[in-house]
Parts: sequence; structure tokens; C-alpha cells
Amino acid sequence: MGVITLTTDLGYRDFYQAALKGSIISILPKVRLVDITHEIPSFDIQDAAFVLQNAYHYFPTGTVHLIGIDTVFQKDCRYIAMQYNHHYFVGADNGIFSIILGEDKADQLIEIELTQDLRFLHFPLADVLAKAACHIAKGEDITLLGPPIDAPLQKVTLQPIIENNIIKGHVSYIDSFGNVISNISKELFNGTQKGREFVLHFKRNETINKMSWHYSEVPEGEKLCLFGISNYLEVAINKGNASTLLGLHPDETIIVEFLDR
Repeated sequence: MGVITLTTDLGYRDFYQAALKGSIISILPKVRLVDITHEIPSFDIQDAAFVLQNAYHYFPTGTVHLIGIDTVFQKDCRYIAMQYNHHYFVGADNGIFSIILGEDKADQLIEIELTQDLRFLHFPLADVLAKAACHIAKGEDITLLGPPIDAPLQKVTLQPIIENNIIKGHVSYIDSFGNVISNISKELFNGTQKGREFVLHFKRNETINKMSWHYSEVPEGEKLCLFGISNYLEVAINKGNASTLLGLHPDETIIVEFLDR
């Protein structure tokens, strides 16, 4: 039977997560349900997109990724199912699909036109979206869910800017260890660096001028930068919380200066 992953902002305190899982299991009793996370900040599609972008490709091809972020009923909101890179994504068309895709294009985009059960009008995640995810997980044709659409709702996100010998980026994610992950990719960094030395500048006039391979390459409590598992530039503190100790938070500026010597 198919695999359905769950990425939501439902948390663990209330009954919502249990209701969602119960609805899915009632439709598809033998499904393999996997929690990616239920701790996305409320309505934060950018946070959710980052987590999904870095998690989905570890799952088998054909996995269905159900996205429960900002899915509450809205009059003009549509729900979509997307096939991309041999995986399926189901959720509200609130901009998250465009963030996941980046500059890529989906293999298929379908507007979900399943009948909404009025008992679940305020919780379509456990109704329309759960039904759509189970439909795909059973191996059914995604095109039976509704008509094709050309593109999802576009969401503009902060992108790195290259000016002369400088990359100006921003903090895009803080993980549970307090590691500060930027939107500067390893590919962009290496392509701009071209073997030159660099200085990383950030808040409080802090700087780093050496790239580490792992977190324990510096003494405990010392700051470092490296490319972690996400392949984006991180600022970290060995066995410390870089976000708290360095005062770095989402959307704040990080600058990489390359030196011509």
C-alpha cells in the first residue's frame, strides 16, 4: 500500500492531528503514514516548503506528501494535487507549491474537485485533501481528481543578490538546534567564489572567514559556517544555539564578501 507523509502546523496539543490521521486510516486502512513534522509555525508556508524540499526526496518514488498549512476553507481558495520529480504533493494553492518548485515545472498540476462534506467545512484537510491523498496513494489516476491547471499561485520569496564580489542573502530557516540556514546555496557560493578567500558578515559585526566541514571542527561554543545536509550555507555554534546567541532570525541579512588578493 502507498505512503502518505504529513507536514502540518497542527501541533500536538489538540485533537486536529489525530482527526486527520483517523480520517486517512478510515479511507485507506493499510496506508503507511509518516509524520515529517506537525510543528511548522502557524500558516508559515515558507517554513513548510523548506522542510519538504529537504525531506521528500528521501522517500520512495510515488510517495504522497500531504501539506496541511493554511488549508482552512476560504471562498476563493482552490486545492491542488501536483506530480513532481516522481512524487505527489497535495494541499491548498496558497503559494507553497510555487516555492517547492522554484524555477522547475510540475509534471502534472490538477485542481481537486471532490465534493466537500459540509460537516468538515472548517477542516478540509481531513476531508477533501485526505481523500485526494488516499486516491493517489491507492495508485489511482491523479487526473481523475479534477481538471489540469497551468501553474500554481505564485509566491515571491527573498532571493540572493550578487553585486560585484558580494552575495547578499537572508536567513531562511532556523532548525531545532538553533542552526541558522541561509538561502545561499552551495552551487551559488562555489560559482561566485572561484577559489577566493571570503568573509561572512552578519548581525552585530560578527564575521567568519573559514568554511568548516562539520560542526565539531571548532571548539565547543565557537561559531562556524558550513554547508549542511540542505546544501545551503549555515551559521552554527558547536553545541550551541546560533540563532539565540548571535541574534539571527528569519529574513535577516547575511553577506558573503569574496576577497581579490
